[in-house]
Amino acid sequence: MERLYSISEVSRAFEVSIPTLRYYEECGLIEPTARRGRVRQYDRAALARLAYARLWHHDGMLTLADTAAVMTSEHAQDRHALIGAQHAAVQERIHRLTSAAAVLRHMLDCPADDPLSCPVTGAYIHARVDATLAGEELPDMILPNTPE
Repeated sequence: MERLYSISEVSRAFEVSIPTLRYYEECGLIEPTARRGRVRQYDRAALARLAYARLWHHDGMLTLADTAAVMTSEHAQDRHALIGAQHAAVQERIHRLTSAAAVLRHMLDCPADDPLSCPVTGAYIHARVDATLAGEELPDMILPNTPE
């Protein structure tokens, strides 16, 4: 007979709270294999499904609704649409975080006592004001080392 794992064992092993496991069950992402009294029990197949849900939700940063949609999709095309949208959002976030890191790096390296007197920061501030007043978008490449 295959070994079953209690919800508390699964919680510890996967570093997921028991309420989270219960919520995953409510969302249809996982299902206990059996119950011993009131304690949920999971076999390896159920643990594989939990790992699959964590792949999409935790590692892939999909919402629980999108995770459920990916897990229940029967066609690759349906999964690819959801995954493609998430991939684009992650790429945009990476771009924004990289830009933010460049801005912070410049501000850390800037020797000016008054950041507004820094030629680079001052030029950025003036360009931002001018663009805002003109109703235009600010170009990405204002500070040095900021990725395009």
